[in-house]
Amino acid sequence: MDADRSRHDAHLAELIARVALSDQQAFAELYRVTSPRLYSVALRIVRERGVAEELLQDAYVSVWHHAARYAADRGQPSTWLTAIVRNRCLDHVRRRELDTVSMTRDDGQDAPELALPDGAPGPAEMLLAGADAHAIRDCVERLEGGSRQAIALAFFQGLSHGELARHLAQPLGTVKSWIRRGLERLKGCLERANVTR
Repeated sequence: MDADRSRHDAHLAELIARVALSDQQAFAELYRVTSPRLYSVALRIVRERGVAEELLQDAYVSVWHHAARYAADRGQPSTWLTAIVRNRCLDHVRRRELDTVSMTRDDGQDAPELALPDGAPGPAEMLLAGADAHAIRDCVERLEGGSRQAIALAFFQGLSHGELARHLAQPLGTVKSWIRRGLERLKGCLERANVTR
């Protein structure tokens, strides 16, 4: 039983590592293997099927974007995935409770204005940042496989050109040209998307 569990966790860890490199097949497999149990976690917390499905989808979007942050030495992959779903659901429940309190407020006073901390981005800035993040992800996904993988490893894992060449089992010159071409294409794509402000 423990051996099966270890194999399952090793498989999940491998899938998450591949998702960190934008491997869509690994992401589909991760979803297939883990979504039934994670859906039941979400349903137990929010108690509404439609809401649980929506929050589960949001959680998987987060997994796609943050897979590189998973560290096997800090916990099992199933624990990490469950925490993402649980946190999404608890945030939803808290927001719903706050909305209920504010809708039933009837003390004859106007609600105080929302004061943002000094230097905090306002709603417009947050919206623009979200749009930029979406454009950046789209541009990265358009890169060729070798360039995308090399740039992702360099950015998320901090690997040098030499380390990338060893990791990808490719000549150093090939890796350097993948990165150079990938960065040039990325820059052009981001300029067209008006992200380079």
